Amino acid sequence: MEQNFYNTVETFVFNSFRNVQKEYEIKHFVRTVFWIKQIHPNVDEAMLVSAISHDIERAFRMEDMHILKKEFGYADINFYRRHEERGAEIISEFLKKNGAKMQFIRKVHLLILTHEEGGNEEQNALKNADSISFLENNAEDLIERKTELVGRQKIRNKIDWMYTRISCDYAKSIATPYFEKAIDTLNKKHELLLL
Repeated sequence: MEQNFYNTVETFVFNSFRNVQKEYEIKHFVRTVFWIKQIHPNVDEAMLVSAISHDIERAFRMEDMHILKKEFGYADINFYRRHEERGAEIISEFLKKNGAKMQFIRKVHLLILTHEEGGNEEQNALKNADSISFLENNAEDLIERKTELVGRQKIRNKIDWMYTRISCDYAKSIATPYFEKAIDTLNKKHELLLL
């Protein structure tokens, strides 16, 4: 099933986020690729493509997604279901236009379609790598930029959800120090806001 599409997809993802002035998101994708290689012994090209592009929807986010996020919050499956669906559609269409085989496209589509809740071993590996990378790279930025806007509890719910959805002990052991640091940062931020 090897297709050698990783570099093409990586360029597409990076350019898409640069186009919407969200370069800060790129580190999360790169680290998701790093972590999936660490936690899944038989990572293949489709898994790497999925890891680098799993959140591509955010570069093409429509107004309805902003409304859903406000309505449901940062850790609601109703919001994430649409995020997964739209991301899977975007990357599948990109792969089709670039000549990928249908078997490869189907696997990438399914991985992105389930990257929030997981499923089989490969789907869980992507979900777990996504969580580790979020806790490592995005949690503190989310705390800093959004706590005052949406409140401490919504941020705590998101951080807790990203940690508790990790489904293997090895990935959980990697994520734990990042989780603990994020909670500590959130508590300190909350204390500052109360002053």
